Amino acid sequence: MPASFEKEALKAQAVVARTYTMYKITNESKHENANICDDSTCCQAWISKEDRLNKWNEEERNSNWNKIEEAVNSTKGKIVIYEGKPINAFFHSNSGGKTDTATDVWGGENYPYLQTVQTSGEDIYKQYSSDLVVTKEEFISKIKEYHSDFNIDFNTENQIEILEYTEGNRIKTIKIGNLNLSGVEIRAIFGLKSARFEIIVEQENIKFNVIGYGHGVGMSQTGADSMAKQGNNYEEIIKHYYSGVEITNI
Repeated sequence: MPASFEKEALKAQAVVARTYTMYKITNESKHENANICDDSTCCQAWISKEDRLNKWNEEERNSNWNKIEEAVNSTKGKIVIYEGKPINAFFHSNSGGKTDTATDVWGGENYPYLQTVQTSGEDIYKQYSSDLVVTKEEFISKIKEYHSDFNIDFNTENQIEILEYTEGNRIKTIKIGNLNLSGVEIRAIFGLKSARFEIIVEQENIKFNVIGYGHGVGMSQTGADSMAKQGNNYEEIIKHYYSGVEITNI
C-alpha cells in the first residue's frame, strides 16, 4: 500500500498483513525451514527498509516512514479473527468497485468472511483501469504456449464470448476459439492486472480494457483509502471487507 494513503488505511493494511502472516504460520506448512517466504505468489511480498527508503527523496523518507511506523506500532499485536482463529486475510490493490469471493476467483474452499462487497470512490485511482494491445499473432501464440490445441478463426462470428461472470463482475469463464478458459487464466497468460476485462477485436490487434488491479478478494487497498477519506477508521474498514470478523490482540 502506498505510504501516501490515509493513516487509517495504513493501519488497516498493517493489521491485515499481520493477520495474513499469522494465518500462514498457523495453517499452512509449505516450507521445510521457514514458516513463510517472501515470494508474493506463494506467501507474502517483502521489501527491506533500506530498499524502500532508497526509492524516496529525503522529504518522503521522513514523512512516509513515520507514517508506516505509526500504523504498525499503533496496531501492535492486533489481528483479525473469525470464530477465534486468524483469517486468511487476502488483499489486493483495486477492486474496481466490487470484491469477489475466493471460490469465485480460484474455486475450492469458500471462506464465510470473504464475501462480495462494494466500495465507492475507487475510480479516481490510477490502479482502477489499464489496457493492453497485442497483435492477433501474439494473441494466438501466447495462448498456444499453454494450450497447443488452440485455434481461432477471426473471420467467424462469436469466436470470443463471455460465458459467465463472477458476482464481482470479473470474468469467470470465457470462450475463445475452441477453448473455454477462466478469466484468471487469461489474466495470467497476458499479464493483465485483473480478471475484469473486455476484449476488443480490431483489424490487426486484440485490445484488453481492464478494470481493477489484483485478484479482487478481501480488502482493496484503494478502497480502504477511499473509506478512510470518508472518515472510516481502520476497524470499520476491516469489518467492511471481511464479514463477521473481530479484531483482537495476539
